[in-house]
Amino acid sequence: MPHQLTQETVLSAKLLRSTITVGGMTLLSRVFGLLRDITLATLFGASGGTDAFLVAFKIPNFMRRLFGEGAFSLAFVPVLSEYMEKHDKAALKDLVNHVAGTLGGVLLALSLLGMLFAPALVYIFAPGFTRNAEQSQLTADLLRITFPYILFISLVAFAGGILNSYHKFAIPAFTPVLLNLCLIASAFFLAPYFEQPLMALAWGVALAGIAQLLIQFPSLTRLGLMPVPKIRRDHEGVKKIIKLMIPAIFGSSVAQINLLLDTVIASFLITGSVTWLYYSDRLLEFPLGVLGIAIATVILPTLSQQHARASAEQFNDTLNWALRLVTLITIPSCVGLFILAGPILASLFQYEKFTANDTYFASLSLMAYMLGLPALISVKILAPGFYARQDTRTPVRIGIIAMVSNMIMNIALVVPLVLLGYEAPHIGLALATSLSAYINAMLLHNGLRDIGVFQPQPGWLAWIVRIVIATSAMAASIIWLTPDALQWSQWPLLERLYHLGIIIITGAGIYFILLWLQGIRPDQLKKSV
Repeated sequence: MPHQLTQETVLSAKLLRSTITVGGMTLLSRVFGLLRDITLATLFGASGGTDAFLVAFKIPNFMRRLFGEGAFSLAFVPVLSEYMEKHDKAALKDLVNHVAGTLGGVLLALSLLGMLFAPALVYIFAPGFTRNAEQSQLTADLLRITFPYILFISLVAFAGGILNSYHKFAIPAFTPVLLNLCLIASAFFLAPYFEQPLMALAWGVALAGIAQLLIQFPSLTRLGLMPVPKIRRDHEGVKKIIKLMIPAIFGSSVAQINLLLDTVIASFLITGSVTWLYYSDRLLEFPLGVLGIAIATVILPTLSQQHARASAEQFNDTLNWALRLVTLITIPSCVGLFILAGPILASLFQYEKFTANDTYFASLSLMAYMLGLPALISVKILAPGFYARQDTRTPVRIGIIAMVSNMIMNIALVVPLVLLGYEAPHIGLALATSLSAYINAMLLHNGLRDIGVFQPQPGWLAWIVRIVIATSAMAASIIWLTPDALQWSQWPLLERLYHLGIIIITGAGIYFILLWLQGIRPDQLKKSV
């Protein structure tokens, strides 16, 4: 038992360090992402042209998460981990070469088709734009430039999957920073040279994909796994990845499909709806990326290796550890962002072309998204429990249920709001996304328990109660310290950021002090509750 406890503690400490590394790099990326969004909001505001660019960017970005971070990574990493455990380096390198050739060929064909059929894609993903021929044409022109991003960024995910499997998380986690830097630079330095300034942003996206791929090459070379693309139809490892990937395309990207459905419906609503949802989603992505994606990135190769070694107890320990860490951070983040939705949006974006009216409407959808944050992050943790076991069918089934539920709730919530003349019907889209995330998380949780690979460890109820008590005190302090929206809008940038910083630091301080007084210590993140 002492040996087992020591082994578990060492593993948890290693996972925590890796999570901090990925979370830190992701935090850096999110900070630059906020700077990017501040730049876009300030220079372009919430207009029909901005809506066009965001749709043209969202389509390849969706496919990136579908093929790159989503289905491909979730199918590739478990097979790669199996090769690392059961085969020699030559077989591993052979797998990498053939995956690179097959993936690259498919993505190249997909990119060419996307560029060719850009108008059709715009019609599918933003049919409301067809009411404005100029906006529809602009979106198609932008999409022809941004679509090849899927080729480069999926290869980035492929390289990142290799590095993550060797527990080298820093470079893959850093690469999104390059996208944000390219977009910021394009907005300031390239836009003045274009008749349509938004074209500069599209070229920024394309150049970012190339930069993100090139930065991975030195690390792959040091591992001796720099791919030499090859194609062989009957390669066993590639066939296995494809078999796992096909159903995972649906199961791993439910949230992204839901967001695209939101875009389709929002394109029929009042001008600005797509942009308001975009900025509220960007703030949702901040905790979702820093915590949810960071932990999911770390635990997938670990769970895959534990499954390959048939270490059922360690598999369960890893899932429990990840969910403990998630609840510790997610619950206060959810409450804090809900209360501070307006002040945060005003502090970050409400300048020049992004008005107080835009802040108000974006804050409504942000609050609705925040209600679903715990579920959205839990999905990121629970789904790898299936993918690590090379079971892609169960998450697919669950994902389809959640997606259909989201579609039904979109209509059920938005249509009555439109008919009643409510000023912000887009809030129904965000609320439907949150509700469907709870359905997804609940079914994943129950599925893992039903197959006997996840069992909550003792102490969960006490853990949650302590977090709720600390969060309640934090919420009270934030509400007490936050001035009204009118006063906030009248402050200049530095004063807004100063007051926002004081409120966040005070709230976080109260939260962690209350946790400490209730007996929660950092060491509890390194062993069972």
